[in-house]
Amino acid sequence: MAKVASELRNQMNAMANGEPIPVIIRRKEGFFRAQALPNLVEVEQAFQLFPGEALSVSSAEIDALSRQDGVEQIWPDLPVQAWLDTSVPKISAPAVWELGVRGKGVKVAVVDTGIDSSHPDFAGRIVATQSFVGGSAEDDNGHGTHVASIVAGSGAKSNGKYVGVAPEASLYVAKVLRADGGGSMSGVMAGIEWAVLEQKVQIINLSLGGVGSCDGTDALSVMCDEAVTQAGVIVCVAAGNTGPDERTVGSPGCARRVITVGAIDDSGAIARFSSRGPTADGRVKPDIVFPGVNIIAAQATGTRLGQVVVEGYVSANGTSMATPHASGVAALMLQANPKLTAEQLKTQMLAGAIDLGVGPNAQGVGQGDALKAYEQVTGTPTPTPTPDPPPTTPPDTTPSEPQGCLAALFGRG
Repeated sequence: MAKVASELRNQMNAMANGEPIPVIIRRKEGFFRAQALPNLVEVEQAFQLFPGEALSVSSAEIDALSRQDGVEQIWPDLPVQAWLDTSVPKISAPAVWELGVRGKGVKVAVVDTGIDSSHPDFAGRIVATQSFVGGSAEDDNGHGTHVASIVAGSGAKSNGKYVGVAPEASLYVAKVLRADGGGSMSGVMAGIEWAVLEQKVQIINLSLGGVGSCDGTDALSVMCDEAVTQAGVIVCVAAGNTGPDERTVGSPGCARRVITVGAIDDSGAIARFSSRGPTADGRVKPDIVFPGVNIIAAQATGTRLGQVVVEGYVSANGTSMATPHASGVAALMLQANPKLTAEQLKTQMLAGAIDLGVGPNAQGVGQGDALKAYEQVTGTPTPTPTPDPPPTTPPDTTPSEPQGCLAALFGRG
């Protein structure tokens, strides 16, 4: 592999000579920064999950750095964005709640646009926040609040109507995207390291990514894989919203060790916008699909994301909305079996999925299901209880109005 990534080389060729280019450098193991990088280079962000730095340098300086013995790889620091396109299928979380499993004690990081800490649905469960884009971690976009609500909203403001998948999980919030929903790979990587190394979280939700097919060797994908392999963190990542064409899963959805999540609509069909695999190097992605259309969850005060349903809640679409369903299910699984490794949890979540009968590069293994995942990690199938007394008339099966995550869990059709 060339030291200078091909995307960066293309960028260098298109830039005026001397114009600074944001890059991410990985040093070889055993080389200190002073050995690998000339003194004239000003580091903007240093990383620990792999030895590296983010900085802005000219094309000539990139070429000079590539000749340094201690430099292993130089990537472009590409832009990333929230995967919003604006639940009603069946992921069975209420059946797991009835078993006393609601995500209590599980530490979930939402790396996104921040959070509305005043929203009643998060009361008492936001443990730590940090902004990597300046200012506070309060949400001035709305995306991060909506995502966090799908993971772990209590539904307090709606009297229990719009409840997240793991409503007792603890939340850790890294604000890495600006008010416009944009950010950089290096900023996301800094947020990941804060969550992993400082906060010791168990799950990271990344409802964001870059556009364009990738092979998992870019800086952000490598960082995500390091979080899984080095720290044992479960990383759930949005596949992206650039479907329905093939090879549209971008970074970090193309990372090898993460759980890459596509979206299904209210009928259980793959959402048209949901990005498809394979990856640029031919691997199947996404890994699994969850509800991502017409998802009702918390609204951040003063933001305009999605369509207002009632005060404090909006409906939105996207693999951004599907991904926190996976993170919430992961939290339920970890509470049920705290000894699970990241690899074991991914394997068991996928093993419990329901095959939708479409190609693997659209659905992965199929639709995620909280109860089946619970049964996988506990080894105890949960029998369907017999009503006592038995019903004398058929139950009403008329579909109700969308009920946010809770309706997503009960399903329709």
